[in-house]
Amino acid sequence: MSTRNRRSTAAAVTAGAATLLTLCGTAVAAAASAHTLTVPRGLTLSDGTRHVVVNGRSIDFGTTVRDLAWNPSGSKAAFIDGHGDLVVSSPDGSHRVTVAANPGGQTWSHPTWQVTAADRANRIPAKNNLIFSAKVHGHTVLEGIKATADHGKPAKISLNGDPGDGALPQTDNTWPNVGGGYGTAVYENTHTGEVYIRDDYLRQQGGALTKGSEPALSPDNEEVVFVRSVHGHDHLFVEDFGGSTHVVKDVTPSATTDYTEPTWSPNGKTIAFRAPTGTYTITKTAHGFGKPVKVSKHTGLPAYRG
Repeated sequence: MSTRNRRSTAAAVTAGAATLLTLCGTAVAAAASAHTLTVPRGLTLSDGTRHVVVNGRSIDFGTTVRDLAWNPSGSKAAFIDGHGDLVVSSPDGSHRVTVAANPGGQTWSHPTWQVTAADRANRIPAKNNLIFSAKVHGHTVLEGIKATADHGKPAKISLNGDPGDGALPQTDNTWPNVGGGYGTAVYENTHTGEVYIRDDYLRQQGGALTKGSEPALSPDNEEVVFVRSVHGHDHLFVEDFGGSTHVVKDVTPSATTDYTEPTWSPNGKTIAFRAPTGTYTITKTAHGFGKPVKVSKHTGLPAYRG
């Protein structure tokens, strides 16, 4: 059975599970301050400094914040701090816990939360993990650790291909992103230039999806958005594998600049992304996606807080 068809089967098994993410609302303006910016409610931006834009207000986390990601409830943030450590904190940067300390000589990036409910019928325990990319001795691998750890030790994630599909690349894997309620993840391989999917529900196998980079999996696990170059500019593409045919569509066909780092809103109806001039969104319509809308002059890695 292919990875994608197995994914759909797993989704059917868990169709009754409680939804972990909720819609965060529309654009609002925060109270005026020196660092106040207008962005859609629930959308946050981290730019590698101490300040994270949350609900239009710049919050000082007290430490460098890189690649911030939120757990499904929005109660905790995970990021890489100025020491290169993997850290979890409260939404305002307080109560920081070093989940894993960088041993040195490594570069960690792009943590993503893997949170699932227990599936007693299939004897699968609940999960509350962090998956991230680790560059070790020039080779980039995916590693994971329990999100509740305190100075724990991450473990390399095994990547197994579907039977008959051949071996998956074990290095040069980066930009992991988990979607949905049963732990499936997508990631990119910088050597092959392809986006891969890893079914973490039953068989923990996966395979290549399509050419692209910087993927993000939709909350219902039926679509993946990714970046692909078109005529010298980075466009956003969406692959829909929820039906009988798998359609790949350029959702920013008129792009005249680079659109990068896409992320889904919790309800799966909006994609936020980065451009050189600020942060933009596109929203689903009856016929696909609408045109890009600039929502902030501020640039940074976008992430939705549940």
